[in-house]
Amino acid sequence: MSNRVLITGGAGFIGLHLARHLASNEYKVDLVDNFTRGITDLDLETLVSQENVSFIPLDLSDRESMMTLGSGYHAIYHLAGIVGVRHVLNRPYEVMDSNIRMIQNVISLARRQSNLNRLLFASTSEVYAGTLEKYGLEIPTVEGANIVLSGLSCPRTTYMLSKIVGEVMCQHSGVPFTIFRPHNIYGPRMGMAHVIPELLMKVWDIQSPQPLEVYSVDHCRSFCYIDDAVEMLKRMLNTDACDQETLNLGVQGPEVAMRDLAQICIDLIGKNLIIKPMAPTSGSPHRRAPNMSRSRGLLGYEAQIGLEQGIEKTFDWYREYVFDGGGATAQ
Repeated sequence: MSNRVLITGGAGFIGLHLARHLASNEYKVDLVDNFTRGITDLDLETLVSQENVSFIPLDLSDRESMMTLGSGYHAIYHLAGIVGVRHVLNRPYEVMDSNIRMIQNVISLARRQSNLNRLLFASTSEVYAGTLEKYGLEIPTVEGANIVLSGLSCPRTTYMLSKIVGEVMCQHSGVPFTIFRPHNIYGPRMGMAHVIPELLMKVWDIQSPQPLEVYSVDHCRSFCYIDDAVEMLKRMLNTDACDQETLNLGVQGPEVAMRDLAQICIDLIGKNLIIKPMAPTSGSPHRRAPNMSRSRGLLGYEAQIGLEQGIEKTFDWYREYVFDGGGATAQ
C-alpha cells in the first residue's frame, strides 16, 4: 500500500508542522503551495531537503495546474485557504471565491486517485458562529450542533460559508473523507495575524509606561498547541472509524480570557505593562471551545502541551527567528 501523502498549504503553519510529523513517521510527503500565505524559510528548506519530502509550487485555484498532480496518493490533507480574522475582514470576497475554487479542484484531484484512503478537509470552528450569535450554543460545542449562517453582510460570513460549502461538497463527493474543525491552533511559525503571536510581538516591542492594548479582553478561548494538533491529524488518517466523520480539532479546556492570555505573555517576556482594554473585535463570539469527547474517543489521544508551556515554546521560536532574527512567518 502506498504511503504517499499530499498536503495543500504545505508551506503554511499547520501544513509544514504536519509534513514534518508525517515525514518522521516514514510517510512520503508532497507539499503544494503558491506562497500566497506560506513562506520559504529555513524550516521549509530543511524539510524539503529530506529524501521523502518534495515541494510542488502550484496554484490550487487553477484547475489546469492541478491536472499535473499524480494519481498515487494514499491521502490528501487540504489545508490551503485564506484564514485569519484580519485577512477575512479586509478581503471577504476573495476569501470566499478562492476557498471554494480550491476545494472544488482538490475534490476533483481526490476523485482521480487510484487508491485514496482519505481526503482530510480543514474546515473551521467559525461554522458555529452564526448559531451562537442568533440562538446561543452549548459550549464546549459538539460537532452535531445545528449550523446557522451569520448575517450575509458580515465579512466573516464569507469565510464561514466557504468552509460550510467545502464540508457539503466533501459529504457528497463520493470520496472517503474526514472533515476537521480546528479551534485556535497555535505554535511556532504561525502568522502574525493570529492572537498569540500578535500579543507576543506587541509585548516584545512596547515599553512601560505605554499600555498594552488588548481587544475583546473578556472573550474566552481554548488553545491547542501545534504538536498536539498534528498528532491528532495523523491519527485521523490512520483510524478507519474516522472515515465519513466530522471532528473537532483542539482542546476542550481550560478556556482563557484574552486579558489573562495577554498577562501570560507579559509575565513570560518579563515586562511591567498595564493592560488597556479595547473594544471587542467585530463578529468575535464571547466564548469558543470544542467538545472533544468524540475526537478523544475515536483517536485515543489527549492533548499533552499545556497553554503556558506552549506559549513559551512559541515565544522561544519567535524570539530567535523573528523578533531578534528579523525573519518572516507564514501569513
